[in-house]
Amino acid sequence: MAGIYFHIPFCKQACHYCNFHFSTSLRNKPDLLEAMMKELALRREELGSIAFSTVYLGGGTPSLLTPGELETLFSGVFRHFKIEEDAEITLEANPDDLTPEYLMALAQSPVNRLSIGVQSFFEEDLRWMNRAHSGREARACIENAQKAGFDNITVDLIYGSPTTTGERWAANIDTLLEYGIPHLSCYALTVEPKTALAHFVEKGKTIPPDEHQGAAQYEYLMTRMRQEGYDHYEISNFAKPGRYARHNSSYWQGEPYIGIGPAAHSFDGFTTRLWNVSNNPRYIKALTDIHTPEERLKQEGRLFEKETLSPADRFNEYVMTGLRTIWGCELPALTAIGPEFQTHFLSHIQSYIDQGLVVRQNEVFRLSNAGRLLADRIASDLFVV
Repeated sequence: MAGIYFHIPFCKQACHYCNFHFSTSLRNKPDLLEAMMKELALRREELGSIAFSTVYLGGGTPSLLTPGELETLFSGVFRHFKIEEDAEITLEANPDDLTPEYLMALAQSPVNRLSIGVQSFFEEDLRWMNRAHSGREARACIENAQKAGFDNITVDLIYGSPTTTGERWAANIDTLLEYGIPHLSCYALTVEPKTALAHFVEKGKTIPPDEHQGAAQYEYLMTRMRQEGYDHYEISNFAKPGRYARHNSSYWQGEPYIGIGPAAHSFDGFTTRLWNVSNNPRYIKALTDIHTPEERLKQEGRLFEKETLSPADRFNEYVMTGLRTIWGCELPALTAIGPEFQTHFLSHIQSYIDQGLVVRQNEVFRLSNAGRLLADRIASDLFVV
């Protein structure tokens, strides 16, 4: 289930917690889109003649693209790649961009899934995060998206911020359930290096997230979504049965994907990962000077970086992603990497089974609800160093 990812590196303003690559200046947008179209053409044979089942526009804020710019990108995708008829095609969007007119244009485009960055419906939360939209706009965009015919919608929420009380967190979830949203992605607020939030915490201008508050809100989330019939299929993702995000699921299951744009990552499905330079002008300049796929391959270090995964890398990645998902870690997959890795895994996982943090069902190992609160620690303890 191969996918294509576009990184659209533009935002109206910087959210205080965000450490993704983006620019608040749209000055280079036409040149960057032209460079992305060129990269798309240069990489059309990279994974052979396989059919792609997902296309994902992330960022950044892809909803800053005009309908005409989106049409140009999609024309390139369908011209250069074989796309399955029932492909999942997702656009990440901010509520303030999803006007009724924009949504009607999207409804006429190949986009069939919206990922909306709501984060909260409360004004104090949104101001603290430095989001560009209001709670009213968040509600209106969901209503207008459904009126425009979009039923495949996922919404992002953030829990654990100093302004998000337990009552507000419960109300945020209530609102999405009332709208019948089939998929939720819910993330704990973290203080990432080199962000505005990290600076504010360091200078004492705001208090850091309370881990106990975040854990309590996550436990409430897991309980509530289970009661409402949602599958907790990845540590931050909840969906009605049959409504899992196909694109992100392919990441977690080790499927191949091609990443287009600055900072975009790619994986061949075996041992090779690469990522483009996280600099818009450098990305544009590099693509300007490239005219053939062979020339592009010579631009390692300038346009992109590449990594060949060792068996230990593959094991660590499999453990990290597998334990985060409903599919867990399977012994046959570990053996396929190398019998010694299965031995290592079994010798280190038993203590977590004894503590009730990991559940074993025959040859599959999954985190319990209590284990999900400690997912990163458990995975890192299992890594081969």
